[in-house]
This record gives sequence, C-alpha cells and structure tokens, in this order.
Amino acid sequence: MVKRKLVAIILMLLICALAILSSYYLTSNRSMDPNGTTLEKKEKPSDEKEHTEGNIIEKTTSATILATGDIMFHMPQINAAYDDKNKTYDFTDNFKYVKKYIESANLSIGNFETVVAGDEIKFSGFPMFNAPKETLAAIKESGFDILSTVNNHSLDQGKEGLINTIDSIEEYGMKNIGTYKEPSSTVFIEKVNEIDVALLSYSYGFNGMDHTLTEEELSYMVNTIDEEKIKRDIEKAKELDADIVVVFIHWGNEYQREPSEYQVELGRKMVEWGANIIFGSHPHVIQKAEMINHNGKDNFIIYSMGNFLSNQRREILNNKYTEDGIMVEVKIEKDFLKGETIIKDINYIPTWVRKYHDAYGVQYEILPVEDFLEDDELRAKIDQDVEMRIKESYRETMDKMAQFY
Repeated sequence: MVKRKLVAIILMLLICALAILSSYYLTSNRSMDPNGTTLEKKEKPSDEKEHTEGNIIEKTTSATILATGDIMFHMPQINAAYDDKNKTYDFTDNFKYVKKYIESANLSIGNFETVVAGDEIKFSGFPMFNAPKETLAAIKESGFDILSTVNNHSLDQGKEGLINTIDSIEEYGMKNIGTYKEPSSTVFIEKVNEIDVALLSYSYGFNGMDHTLTEEELSYMVNTIDEEKIKRDIEKAKELDADIVVVFIHWGNEYQREPSEYQVELGRKMVEWGANIIFGSHPHVIQKAEMINHNGKDNFIIYSMGNFLSNQRREILNNKYTEDGIMVEVKIEKDFLKGETIIKDINYIPTWVRKYHDAYGVQYEILPVEDFLEDDELRAKIDQDVEMRIKESYRETMDKMAQFY
C-alpha cells in the first residue's frame, strides 16, 4: 500500500513538472502589452539586426538614400504636359519608369532647378524659370521626399517665387533644403530607420538676382557656397548627433565632364570637416564619383549627377551628354554598439531623357537605361535609333563611374 502511494506521488510530481515546462514554453514566445494581454512577438524589419552576447546587445540598422540630378522644366516640357481639354497640366508620365526606384528608397532627394511662383505670373523656362505647381504633384507622386531648392535659378522670380516654391513643396507633403522663409540656426536632420541624417545644401550663386533680396534676407533665405558657413553647418550637425552628413551642392562648370580643380578641392575640404556623402549638380552632364577615406572612414562624392529631366538635348545644344543622368543609391548602416554609421554600398542607375512624338504631341519620359536594354517588353517600346543611343549612353555613363574604383 505504501509503495502504491509513493508511486502515485511521484507520478503527480512528474505531471506537475511537465505542466510547468509546457506553460513556460508557451509563454516564452509571448510578451505583455501595458493592459496585461499576451501578444505574439513580431519579427524585426529586415533592415534591422539585433542579437545578444552575454549582457551586450548588438544592433544594426540600415537605410537607402537615393539622389538625382537636375530636375528642370523648360517651356517645351510645360507645353507638352498641358491638357487643353481639362485646362490642366500633368507631368506624371515623365517619371513613370523611374518611379519604382524613387519610391523604394528610404529617402529620395532631387535637385528642383526651377521655381513655382504661381500661375498669376506667366509660366516660363530658361532663363527665368517659373513652372506650374503640377510639376511638384508629379514629383511627389513619383516618390520623392525632399527637394534641394538652392541653385542658380532659386531667385528667378524673386522673394515671392522662393517663398511660394517652399509653400507648394510643403503643400504636397515634401520638405526642402537650401532655401528658407525664416532665419534658423538649426541644421535639418531627417530620421530614417533610426539613423539621423543631416541634410545640407548650397549654391555657387543666383544669376545676378541677389538684388531681389535684402542683405539680411540673403543671409538666411538662400545658402551660398561659403566655406566658413559650410564648415560651421557640418560641425553643428555633429553637435546635434547626426549619424551621417549629406551635402547637396550646386557647383562646377556647365557641360564639362570633368570636375574643376575647385570642385575637387572643396569636396575634400568638406570631407575633412565631416561630410560623409556629397551629391553634386549644375554642370548638366555627369561627372565622376570617388570614395575618399578620412580618419579610417570611407566618404563618397559624385561631382555631378547630370540632368534627371530637362529639354537640353543634342539637337539643341550639340551636346549628347545633357540627355544623360544618374540616380545614385547609397546604402548606409548604423552600428548602435560601436556608435558609428558607414557607407555600406553604392548603386548606380543610369537614366536617359526620351523626347518623342505621339498622337497627342511631344512627350517626355525618363528611362532607366538598363531596364530598357534588358527587358524585351520595354525595349519594344522604343525604336532602333533610341536603343542605339541609350546603349551608348549607358556605356559612357558607366565608364565615367568606373573611375570610382
């Protein structure tokens, strides 16, 4: 009888132990919300990695920054986008083939080289730009987050044009850098996947339109290339704990395929001051890129990304390179344990501006060149002359980028 009782007790203890283990197993993959409800744990986003070794938590996160060159709207482009039936403008088709690249990046930035002063002022292209607001609607719809608005055409329509441009960008849910409505000593920082990205932008000048602003307004409404100011801004970004500093800069000589000595010197200075990524614009043609190691860290410069969208063409300027552009995708990675953010990868996406006629008139679209060379369905949309031209464009662009390695 005693033996039977002892066996029964042992069996009960074993059952209890199994129940405790089972309960632990079921709850180990659950967590509690503030109301005490158990919740299944969710996997972290694919760009974030975290694991524990001992008491040390190692965590990394990454993000992609995509940048493009000059986005311009000459009068032939504005006229081509006009719908006479609805009395409206529609520029969305300009970006339909590159949209997937722009919207897939964590942060997409372009150089908006025009102003939106309002339709009370006549729309115009070069030399005094004023584009319809619908240009910004198309840019937003294509996936851009931020526009650099400081360039030599920023003051084409004076103070009112500058302010209206900023207001319109904000109206469409985007942000801008380089021109400002009010004085501010704060460097713009955008948080992207837990990475604090400082964004700065400067231009060499304003086509003699400086007189449209007072001296005080010039000091804060437009960022001019001033080495002391750039250095101070980069240092301020570091003080604000920016993980990485990105500079958009409008510089160099138009139509020259090699950066000037001044560009190279200033580029290296900015890296020494703490800039990590420098995106150049203004020459309207693609210039080389390079990686510069400073204090054991790689920093990236592309001196010019060419024209992303414009009417500058071989038949107009006798310069085929003005039809070429390049989207630059930079992958950055932050290591929380080390407290450092590095450039992980660079990806180039060459583009070419196609201008053609259809039943509705003149049309413009930005072609991601490699897609049209590799995809039979896309290649069928272009004629043989365009195919030959984009092959040539792709080869010459990638040869220029090969200087990077």
